[in-house]
Amino acid sequence: MLTGIKQQVIVGKQGKIEIQTSELAEGTVVEVIVLVEQDVFEEKTNPSIQQDETEYLLSTEANRYQLMTAIQNIETKTNLVSFTPEEWNKEYNICSRSV
Repeated sequence: MLTGIKQQVIVGKQGKIEIQTSELAEGTVVEVIVLVEQDVFEEKTNPSIQQDETEYLLSTEANRYQLMTAIQNIETKTNLVSFTPEEWNKEYNICSRSV
């Protein structure tokens, strides 16, 4: 009889995949099948599918204007917003908010 264990994991360094389960005893022989989301797999294996991020961001006139304005603001130190790490955490830290 075949039993299945399904887990979603993230591939680690050098392609290492770890599955943790109390359902398998040490030394158990298993067969592993890896299923990869198609769009992610295609992007990684076929670089021509990937669009350069800069090319994408500059692909419309509105985006170009916004990016060039932002770069100019940084260079001239104008229209910048500053905050402390504490202010950031208070405003945007999702983990600490009550639901």
